[in-house]
Amino acid sequence: MLIKEKVKQAKDLLKEFDVDCWVTFTRESAINGDPVLTFLVGAPVTWHSAFMITRDGRTQAIVGKYDQITVQEIGAYDEVIGYVEGVKGPLQAFMKEVNPATIAINYSEDSEICDGLTHGMYLTLKSMLDEIGMGERLMSAEPIVSALRERKSPTELEAIRQAIAHTQYIFERVTQFIAPGKTEKEIAAFMLAEVKNRGLETAWESAVCPSVFTGPETAEAHYGPTDRPVKPGHVLNMDFGVKVNGYCSDMQRTFYVMESGEDTVPIEVQKGFDTIVQAIEKSRRAMKPGVIGLDIDTVARDIVTQNGYDPFPHGLGHQVGRYAHDGTALLGPAWEKYAQKPFKPLEPKMVFTLEPRLTIPNRGVATIEEMVVVTDQGAEFLSTPQTELILIR
Repeated sequence: MLIKEKVKQAKDLLKEFDVDCWVTFTRESAINGDPVLTFLVGAPVTWHSAFMITRDGRTQAIVGKYDQITVQEIGAYDEVIGYVEGVKGPLQAFMKEVNPATIAINYSEDSEICDGLTHGMYLTLKSMLDEIGMGERLMSAEPIVSALRERKSPTELEAIRQAIAHTQYIFERVTQFIAPGKTEKEIAAFMLAEVKNRGLETAWESAVCPSVFTGPETAEAHYGPTDRPVKPGHVLNMDFGVKVNGYCSDMQRTFYVMESGEDTVPIEVQKGFDTIVQAIEKSRRAMKPGVIGLDIDTVARDIVTQNGYDPFPHGLGHQVGRYAHDGTALLGPAWEKYAQKPFKPLEPKMVFTLEPRLTIPNRGVATIEEMVVVTDQGAEFLSTPQTELILIR
């Protein structure tokens, strides 16, 4: 169902971006597959394979003989050709027939999700097209591939909502488990057991999902749980997500471990947490179609720095989909590593995280990561936002 949904969407995108033909060209996809293949075929392909969609809605797949039935059963292509000796003949025949003025292929300097065509496969494809006088018609398929991944269909959004629900439930469960003396590894093991019990998988590698950080001077992000124990007075944060039907959640929650005899949260801890909540809500309210990601990042970044904290060393938020980090447009600053991503305008049905962070000296890192979807008017929470510190007594 999803592949049919996305192939239909791709047909409309070619019209929108004024492209005559889009070609996805790959081989041995289980080893080095194009990221877009999950929307075009439901299983790995072996020999050189081409998936072609034209502006007028025609679709054709050319695959090795033993992949033909698998692709036919998807029901998304008008014709599926299974070859034995080589892909060149049927590919050239199709191109001669449709004679496209522009041929979009999957390369990009800025976006990893649009850069699935290897250099070797590019040379192979260009040589085949040069032979029929079409080698100079190639262009980047980045606009098509970006939109296909970023504009979530109803099926995709439902899977993400389910993944978020599971994630929030596991956060609730682990709250009852966390206690002084428990280590980061023990907390992570508890959460992974919950993932297994629910028949799920983590949104990224389980060695670092969940990531658990308690107290000051931790790795802060993208690092596995350690033997460090939870102690009173610690700020503890976790980064965690699961997959449902191939779609991810990606969320963070912040906890405070109360000290003996402590009736209220220390002022500096509460201020840090409240700053994060404010940054998330104000940046969400600033989101709407047409606004660029840089401007949304600036809203949150200014709130953090105006409250006396260092600017967070990453973008405010990324897109989520088949991967926890998935999409071209980014809510981020104009840094070299982000290239043109922060300058991409927001569009309806894009799903983003909002995840500012700051360090509370001698306590730990305060951070929340919520998930939102861009709508025609603005942006709505997909997750239930954390607005109060989770207290461990």
